[in-house]
Amino acid sequence: FGIGEDISFDTELIGLYSCIVHGFDPTPRSINWINLNTTPNKFIFHDYGIDIVNGEKTFFLPENKNFVSGSIHQTNQLKTKGIKVQMQNLETICNELKHNRIDVLKMDIEGSEYDIIPYLLSMNLPIDQLLIEFHHRFFEDGFSKTKEVLAMLRNNGYKLFGVSDSMQEISFIKNN
Repeated sequence: FGIGEDISFDTELIGLYSCIVHGFDPTPRSINWINLNTTPNKFIFHDYGIDIVNGEKTFFLPENKNFVSGSIHQTNQLKTKGIKVQMQNLETICNELKHNRIDVLKMDIEGSEYDIIPYLLSMNLPIDQLLIEFHHRFFEDGFSKTKEVLAMLRNNGYKLFGVSDSMQEISFIKNN
């Protein structure tokens, strides 16, 4: 969820494991990038984002033309006037794709992770690995939000196995 203009991770997974990868992003620039580029046959793109409810949401695009990622959360780097984008909850997505488990769920969803992660955990859907970019910088209480979500993940059997140099991308694996 949240591909921007980079599917290198997705392409690597497909190359290594010959698996199908679904990518999701409602950002107009991301949709345009996908349409202009050749993607692997096993990469399936969906032009909507993830939310806890289905339907349209106001989505704020970056002021800086060099940036790609928008968000449903208004920040000082995003335009004050938003556009409408389509969102789906994971239950609907899994039903449509006929998935009853997820091997790897990767999210870079610009602050929405704080709403989505508790929702994911409440679903009791088996997810083996969660790869999450945290955007605590978007919120005054961002570090508290991140600590709270980390505790939720730990309490639901997820163990940290990787942290990026920026300490914003954090990877978890489910203890079985």
